[in-house]
Amino acid sequence: MGYGATQVLNGVDFTVAPGEVSCVIGPSGSGKSTFLRCLNGLEPVLGGSLRVLGQEVGHTLRGGRYHPWTPKEFAAFRRNIGMVFQRFNLFAHHSALENVACAPVHVLGVPAERARARAMEHLDRVGLAQHAHKRPHQLSGGQQQRVAIARALAMDPALMLFDEPTSALDPELVDEVLDVMKGLAAEGMTMVVVTHEIAFAREVGDRLTFFADGVVVEEGPPEELLASPAHERTRAFLSSVRAGS
Repeated sequence: MGYGATQVLNGVDFTVAPGEVSCVIGPSGSGKSTFLRCLNGLEPVLGGSLRVLGQEVGHTLRGGRYHPWTPKEFAAFRRNIGMVFQRFNLFAHHSALENVACAPVHVLGVPAERARARAMEHLDRVGLAQHAHKRPHQLSGGQQQRVAIARALAMDPALMLFDEPTSALDPELVDEVLDVMKGLAAEGMTMVVVTHEIAFAREVGDRLTFFADGVVVEEGPPEELLASPAHERTRAFLSSVRAGS
């Protein structure tokens, strides 16, 4: 994967099992966010093979030839994947309830009354049922991010992608978002989490991958990788993260 002459990802080998929480760490500019966008079909894969939820992403084999996906096929693929970004990207003029109910109504064709009832269930799931009527500006950053998680869950995804979901939050609000993510992990949700929250990766992650310069430097069980990283690049990164915490 690249932008013009710049190669962002090169030779990435990455596997996530159903029900697994796979955490990704690495310095800024290492390709972590681009990698997530590839998983969601938001960036094209220019070489190699990418399979997500049993599908070869970006094209379909028919009659012995590969046919590129149409925008409609990409949209259908993304319905099974929830994405939570660094920024909350909520509709400012809608309430929390309306933000969560919007996609099921307009994308899946769910009747509005049923979508609102399910939206309330998801808001309750993230501890925000009592704030359903509030608009984003009336909520804290942590509450807005929890609404964003509820919005992703409203599509009943088989896979959840998190792109540094706590990086835009004040420190005192981080735990409330991580607690929701821990709950999803306990329920068996398949998750890929790009994060700088090392304690979360150690506690919740089944696998930890360190990215640098567009490649996977090393991966393994979080406890092992964090305790005894094999590469100097990983050791240097972990030292800098710990020094800044």
